[in-house]
Amino acid sequence: MIDIKKITSDFPILSRSVHQHRLVYLDNAATTLKPQVVIDSIKQHYAHESANIHRGVHFLSEQGTLRYEETRLEVQKLLNAKHAHEIIFTKGTTDAINLVAQSFGEIFFKPGDEILLTSMEHHSNIVPWQLIAGKTGAKVIECPISDCGEIDLVAYQKLLRPGVTKMVATCHISNSLGTINPIKKMIDLAHAVGAKFLVDGAQAVAHCQIDVIDLDCDFYAFSAHKVLGPTGLGFLYGKESLLNTMPPYQGGGDMIDVVSFAGTSYNQLPHKFEAGTPHIAGGIAFKSALLYLQEVGLKNIAEYENELLVYAQNALAKMPEIKIIGTAEHKSAVISFIMQDAHPQDIGMLLDRQGVAVRTGHHCTQPLMKRFNITGTARASFAFYNTFEDIDIFITALKKVKEFL
Repeated sequence: MIDIKKITSDFPILSRSVHQHRLVYLDNAATTLKPQVVIDSIKQHYAHESANIHRGVHFLSEQGTLRYEETRLEVQKLLNAKHAHEIIFTKGTTDAINLVAQSFGEIFFKPGDEILLTSMEHHSNIVPWQLIAGKTGAKVIECPISDCGEIDLVAYQKLLRPGVTKMVATCHISNSLGTINPIKKMIDLAHAVGAKFLVDGAQAVAHCQIDVIDLDCDFYAFSAHKVLGPTGLGFLYGKESLLNTMPPYQGGGDMIDVVSFAGTSYNQLPHKFEAGTPHIAGGIAFKSALLYLQEVGLKNIAEYENELLVYAQNALAKMPEIKIIGTAEHKSAVISFIMQDAHPQDIGMLLDRQGVAVRTGHHCTQPLMKRFNITGTARASFAFYNTFEDIDIFITALKKVKEFL
């Protein structure tokens, strides 16, 4: 059960007003709000524990290293990874995907190889593959989706080519549509033709339980700021056997074993991929975010957010001028919509004047917008600290937008 009164009190930003209205924050797919425990953890580090990690022998450095590595263990537990050294700290999902594209691609891609993506991918899961394809002669292939925003599994299976398809990369949950993809089935089909599989989990980790062993994915990437944590921090899970074959993504401190001008040998996993001083305070604070998430319970979160989704969809269905883009059978709590005779940006600006924060535009999914023959949508995305009253305020505000426009 969700104790919504307690939860909302844990997020200090929810007590503020915007344009003389109570803030109704419905932009969680862009970034989640931060509970007080995360804010306190960041403040604690900079006020009392600030030091560099992994290299110092003094007390503060050793204490910081211990706390930072505790977060790696929590992420291992969160994803049910086999080894802690399969968890790589990155700057975010984008950085993690770039790491795999460049490092894996450098070794395994050759002219004529194919990288299979879907029409619903975020730009961060398109452009990195295009960059490495340009360097190696590989080709990026697009798998189509249906009118309701679901993967065309028949087309997907036909596009998988033994010995040719080397990588499949897709989102677990679409940031624009909310579609929950059948990842496990897609992974099994990809592995059957010898392809590796990367999952963009940016929209999934805060909303459902992830088990990388059960999924059998080769890589799983996500960002801390989508999971109650700070920005500038992310994680990549990779199978140990694959990570060991991949060259370092970046060079610098901490990723080396021995350096000389004659040549350099590299550190072991996970540090081989973690060059330079990391986001230490964020890394430490993210453990607080994960412990908070565990306390609420991912199962409870998923059930409650689905109730919010159904409630909002039913309310929008009573507004004939509204069309929802993305009506997959299995959805996360994301609603993209267009309004007759209204530009999404105008909708967003007028909602903002009433204290309601939504996202507008193409949501970094321009190919997806082209698929639906639209330039963009307004998007309301919910989290477990949202309330049914938030949705009522949103719907009332949307009706005023209709009247104004």
